Amino acid sequence: MSKILEQNPLRGELVLSNVSKSFGGTMAVDNFSEAFEPGKYICLLGPSGCGKSTTLRMIAGHESVTSGDITLEGKSITKLRPAQRGTAMMFQSYALFPHLNVLDNVAFSLKMKGVDLTARNNKAHELLELVHMDEFANRLPDQLSGGQQQRVALARSLITEPSLLLLDEPLSALDPFLRIRMRAELSRLQRELGITFIHVTHSQDEAMALSDKIVLMNNAEIEQAGTPMDVFNKPKTEFVARFMGGHNVINTGGEVFAIRTDRTRVDKGKRGIPGLVSNIEFLGRTVDVSMDCSGIEVVASMSDDSFCDSTFEEGETVNVHWSPNDLHALTSR
Repeated sequence: MSKILEQNPLRGELVLSNVSKSFGGTMAVDNFSEAFEPGKYICLLGPSGCGKSTTLRMIAGHESVTSGDITLEGKSITKLRPAQRGTAMMFQSYALFPHLNVLDNVAFSLKMKGVDLTARNNKAHELLELVHMDEFANRLPDQLSGGQQQRVALARSLITEPSLLLLDEPLSALDPFLRIRMRAELSRLQRELGITFIHVTHSQDEAMALSDKIVLMNNAEIEQAGTPMDVFNKPKTEFVARFMGGHNVINTGGEVFAIRTDRTRVDKGKRGIPGLVSNIEFLGRTVDVSMDCSGIEVVASMSDDSFCDSTFEEGETVNVHWSPNDLHALTSR
């Protein structure tokens, strides 16, 4: 447990109770109820328009709540202004002031609170060291790369020592290589600080790599919540299995099952069901072989060595099979 949580075990404990948000006749978030443990990394995951960013904005106070209640550390914050909530939000655009250098950007909120110059600059340097940006303290934002700007935005968000840090698609503007590096940085910061992070993303890989808990949303509702391992290995619905990826959805005798693509077997033997190889994708460490099985697309993920030994070709008829123990039953909503 971090020193912060040792001092206050409830710090960053967040509970949303039957929270809904409607815009006119459209329900953006419908009856969202979930409790978040303090000091955890939470990802709100889902497709565009599912309500995840609206949920984040309601927690931050940038969007009003139509019904329901939000409590932080046991106290309702639903009707408080953003500055009164003990939260900080890092926006997708970073929103750095272009005319202020890095140090002054980070120290800005303390300046607004009347903290004296020496104290606020000392705190800003401390945060810049934490995000490995202290050597750039005198640069302007347009003299920084996208990743460096993000680190500055993080430092600025953290300088008020919030109980809860809210991140809205923070990695979406970065190139893939930098995105992976910044994932590691966010994870490191969250562990070192010990405060609750709530991170909105549409990336399944990002959510699984970062979070202690995933809340997967669909059509304004929570579709499934749990650890990354549980959500991936035990999807509750067809939507979860398909959205998380890496699964085939199979209908057998009126029942619907998910089977992981890496546990789907394909060969030229006689067991299983026949399939016509429709596409082959080399993905580096794995190869995805897509097959048309009587109108149902089935994918088998193979190691590159296994694929090279098999010599499958597009247009070839093969047989697909799996262990019954690897089938996971899905429920309809």
